[in-house]
Amino acid sequence: MFLIIAGYFTVLSLLALIMMKVDKTQAQRRSQRIPEKNLWSVAILGGGIGAYMGMMWFRHKTRHTNFRIGFLMLAVIDAAALVWSYLNFV
Repeated sequence: MFLIIAGYFTVLSLLALIMMKVDKTQAQRRSQRIPEKNLWSVAILGGGIGAYMGMMWFRHKTRHTNFRIGFLMLAVIDAAALVWSYLNFV
């Protein structure tokens, strides 16, 4: 069960990381962007770790307090869920 949960968080985190990179690239090109609600949706559904890592690595959305705090809190919640599932299912 832990592997399923870890896989789910991994896939969504990778998706969020890629979305942050694509949105940063699109912003630099002044092209069509990924809507913020889509970034938030993926982060809320389990991609908080990837969204936060992408925000920091690509320096994207770091001026927005709601992203800095929100993605950090979602990353902490996702990490806690992974630790909890590891302790209870392994």
